[in-house]
Amino acid sequence: MKVAVSGKGGVGKTTLSALLAYWLSREGRAVLAVDADPDANLGSALGISPERLSEITPIAKMDRLIVERTGAQPGTMGQWFRLNPRVDDIPETFWVEAGGVKLVVMGGLDAGGQGCACPGSTLLKALLGHMMVEREETVIVDMEAGLEHLGRGTASAVDAFIVVVEPGRRSFQTAKSIRRLAQDIGVRNVFVVANKVKPGNRKAVREALEGLGLLGVMPYDARAIQADLEGKAAWEAGPELLRAAREIKDRILSRLAGGEDTNER
Repeated sequence: MKVAVSGKGGVGKTTLSALLAYWLSREGRAVLAVDADPDANLGSALGISPERLSEITPIAKMDRLIVERTGAQPGTMGQWFRLNPRVDDIPETFWVEAGGVKLVVMGGLDAGGQGCACPGSTLLKALLGHMMVEREETVIVDMEAGLEHLGRGTASAVDAFIVVVEPGRRSFQTAKSIRRLAQDIGVRNVFVVANKVKPGNRKAVREALEGLGLLGVMPYDARAIQADLEGKAAWEAGPELLRAAREIKDRILSRLAGGEDTNER
């Protein structure tokens, strides 16, 4: 199973990614968690210590590797480079394990002038495509709000594309835009998860997201914020959040198995 989780910063997509990885690994699946957000926080949500995280270099920052695989120096314009670099050995070489989950930190290209057609971006796209299309593990990708890493070939391999939103019309509108773009490039199953929802707002959120494939609602829980501040794993945030993520995981599995009634009620 290949799952991509997207959403604007601060909505809780990293928390959901970590919790899905947690529950799927608890089922005995081999899980590969991929941090494809330039603001890489998935390792912390998986319970990796700050000391260990400081030793991890995102793939996007490995200039030597990018040169070796693409034949071009990152940040230099007007070069020829390989559009199909070798990437099949990268996950095993650079992943770290945490609680039964293997983590690959891809990172993002945040330097000016590095657009879509640059050596670093080419390597990241090829790597993500390899992990989504060719790997046998269950893959959970914590993405940024855009679809920069998601080419058409990779999109066709995504079993579930989840857009995380928080209560608010602007966030809902962003979900609609991301959903449309994802479907345009060939993603088959696009769902929405609403996070930070207080009990009195559940009905209004469900009504506002009607027709968008609302997969589940995660409650607002101050303990999640505290767990993040203390560097704890996402599953230490509280039983309600953990239970909600498990229900979302079950709905994904039901949907992929051909279940009909899988939406949030």
